[in-house]
Amino acid sequence: MRKNIFSLFMVLLFSLLLASCGGSGKEKAAENVYPVIPKPVKLEPQRGRFLFNQDTRILYYPANDELKQIGGYFSDLLKSAAGFSMQVVAADEDASKPNTVFFSLDTTLDLNDEGYLLDITTRAIEVKARTPHGVFYAVQTLRQLLPPQVDGGRQVALSDLSVPCAKIEDQPRFPYRGLHLDVGRHFFPKAFILRYLDLMALYKYNTFHWHLTEDQGWRLEIKKYPKLTQVGSCRKETLVGRWRGEKNATYDGKEYCGYYTQEDVKEIVAHAKKLHITVIPEIEMPGHSLAALASYPQLGCTGGPYEVATHWGVFKDIYCAGNDSTFKFLEDVLTEVMELFPSHYIHIGGDEAPKDRWKHCPKCQARIKAEGLKDEHELQSYFIRRIEKFLNAHGRDIIGWDEILEGGLAPNATVMSWRGIKGGIAAAKMHHDVIMTPGSHCYFDHYQADPKTEPLAIGGFLPLEKVYSYEPVPKELTPEEQKYILGAQGNVWTEYMATTDYVEYMVYPRACALAEVDWTPASEKDYGDFLKRLELNLEHLKAMGVNFRPLDKDAANTQEKQKEKEQ
Repeated sequence: MRKNIFSLFMVLLFSLLLASCGGSGKEKAAENVYPVIPKPVKLEPQRGRFLFNQDTRILYYPANDELKQIGGYFSDLLKSAAGFSMQVVAADEDASKPNTVFFSLDTTLDLNDEGYLLDITTRAIEVKARTPHGVFYAVQTLRQLLPPQVDGGRQVALSDLSVPCAKIEDQPRFPYRGLHLDVGRHFFPKAFILRYLDLMALYKYNTFHWHLTEDQGWRLEIKKYPKLTQVGSCRKETLVGRWRGEKNATYDGKEYCGYYTQEDVKEIVAHAKKLHITVIPEIEMPGHSLAALASYPQLGCTGGPYEVATHWGVFKDIYCAGNDSTFKFLEDVLTEVMELFPSHYIHIGGDEAPKDRWKHCPKCQARIKAEGLKDEHELQSYFIRRIEKFLNAHGRDIIGWDEILEGGLAPNATVMSWRGIKGGIAAAKMHHDVIMTPGSHCYFDHYQADPKTEPLAIGGFLPLEKVYSYEPVPKELTPEEQKYILGAQGNVWTEYMATTDYVEYMVYPRACALAEVDWTPASEKDYGDFLKRLELNLEHLKAMGVNFRPLDKDAANTQEKQKEKEQ
């Protein structure tokens, strides 16, 4: 009898142990799913779930304003869905407690500054990281493990407000993980920029490259030069359909205007900071500058008249490199830009600058002679170096498109390689930092499927799988040279994206694929596995009302068939 009672007791005890986190691997995998993007470096599934309730608290140690802010951010995420706010409290010791989400910093951890350890049990959730950045990214992982309704701010039954148990060790492969947005061709309201940042944070992007000036519009208020927004932020009309040359062009006849006030920018930069995103502004020079020339004609080689461009393309009128007033203007503009943007980098463009006007401009030719330059390409290098020297003197560094390699690279410049990978390879071999963003894999203005079935785009073909296949580190580089590859960036040029819905359609889910390229070790990537996680993960975007492009119905099946063929 005693033996039977003892046996029954042991069976019950064993059953209770299995009900908590820590059963066998097969049972763990069968019970929980982990649709996290980008894929964590290491994820060990566990049985059971941590359930949030009215008594759950967020603790942080040590007392740290950034940790407190992250705690408040996480509490706010759950507030609408839960119907209550979790209390955020500084802990008096480095130890988790039952029914808590515990954040702590430990500089001795064998992780980089954006890495984290996440331990989810039925008892508590514990996050450890070297810096607050890592804690924030752990919260994004938790966010993706929560019911998708949480991201839609909709009420969730308390019994469903939970996350699956797991042990996660995670850190990004690259320090630069970027998304770009062109607001020059089409302007998007402040509310959308804030939303764009929120979506970036969900997928652990840490850099927003904001393309603010263009031939078709100057979008940033500069106090010293009010005509930039009075004149340069408006074009008289806009091209309808594809640009096929002036003879075949049709215009809508409607004035198109828009710009961000400095107060708008301050709000956006502050919001990005809370999301651990750096905003890098781009002020284009010497090309793509018609909106500025229309505002201040003396900055061009011919003196005008100029007008803000109404169609897309590359224009011959650019800033005059022989005119000292051009550099005075740009230094004044950049001074205000630096006051608004605390980023270490300032992007100065440098791409698609035809030299036609410089060849026939007496001032530019005099500059070439006075500086002992060989030709107009070296004049562009002089232009970039002069701007770089000014920015370096203010503690900033420049990024430029790969054309800044022509005529000699500025001493401290970082190169953004867009015309394929050759520019990136050349810059890395010269021991310059590089951000890879080739049009072949990173241009989200390209078609995602047969153009007959898709909205109008600029051209090209970049399906989801091709984005996912990208390897940012060129095989031509030595191990030492590979260290100069900082990461990859997705570019969103908006010639044919007139609405926020269309931007979202073109960016997502391709940005999910690039996020994994930037974060996850190449050896851990698997497109079939990515698709399975993505299908579940997109429910979060759906809950947020994001107009993402639906997955092709046969995408997963095609991947499985391909694997069968390979076997």
